[in-house]
Amino acid sequence: MEVWFGLGSDDDGGWAQVEARRQSAADYIEAVQVDVTANMRAILVDWLVEVADEYKLVADTLYLAVSYLDRYLSAHPLRRNRLQLLGVAAMLIAAKYEEISPPHVEDFCYITDNTYTRQEVVKMESDILKLLEFEMGNPTIKTFLRRFTRSCQEDKKRSSLLLEFMGSYLAELSLLDYGCLRFLPSVVAASVVFVAKLNIDPYTNPWSKKMQKLTGYKVSELKDCISAIHDLQLRKKCSTLTAIRDKYKQHKFKCVSTLLPPVDIPASYLQDLTE
Repeated sequence: MEVWFGLGSDDDGGWAQVEARRQSAADYIEAVQVDVTANMRAILVDWLVEVADEYKLVADTLYLAVSYLDRYLSAHPLRRNRLQLLGVAAMLIAAKYEEISPPHVEDFCYITDNTYTRQEVVKMESDILKLLEFEMGNPTIKTFLRRFTRSCQEDKKRSSLLLEFMGSYLAELSLLDYGCLRFLPSVVAASVVFVAKLNIDPYTNPWSKKMQKLTGYKVSELKDCISAIHDLQLRKKCSTLTAIRDKYKQHKFKCVSTLLPPVDIPASYLQDLTE
């Protein structure tokens, strides 16, 4: 579902305004949390990927759930033994928003080995909704990635599928990295496309005037985020978390997690295009 309240799905200006307004704080671990670390968050997100896969949830549900939990943690300190509760309640809300037949509260209790009661999940759901002020439809990395990949599809079907699957893989990896919260979702999506194209054809500059116009970003504006995505793929960060890597080892995803980009990105690829 790509329709936001009062906002058409093709309204790029509206998307840009909403993504900035509903972005979580980039420093909430340091500024707000006292018992939750960036590593705990990464472990939770990795587990939520497994939950989404277990219940066959659409990708948008996962991205919204992570957005909700980050926005909540940006405003409220949380004890570490409640972090998984926050995760399942956020996914419950996202599933109700995105899915035709969302899992029930009891399903989310079960997936935690009944660590939390139905009442606890429902209470956390209510707390999240109050914080969000029931504004649940914010554009995510997946929103922009879908648009960018659809608009820059290669002519060959295999290349198109590789770009789609590689983009999805890299985008999910970015969810693990707390450091990526400093980038807008559209910046992450554009950087993901850059690195995905680099994987598919390392000998051609992934960026072009067409891509710059499509995304609205010069490569210099993406450089830091591209480096972060590149490091994630090379296992320089979050290397012990395997749910996403294992998921994309499957043949149905063209085994894209087994592919690696060049160790170093050519400096010429990171220079802005001349007019």
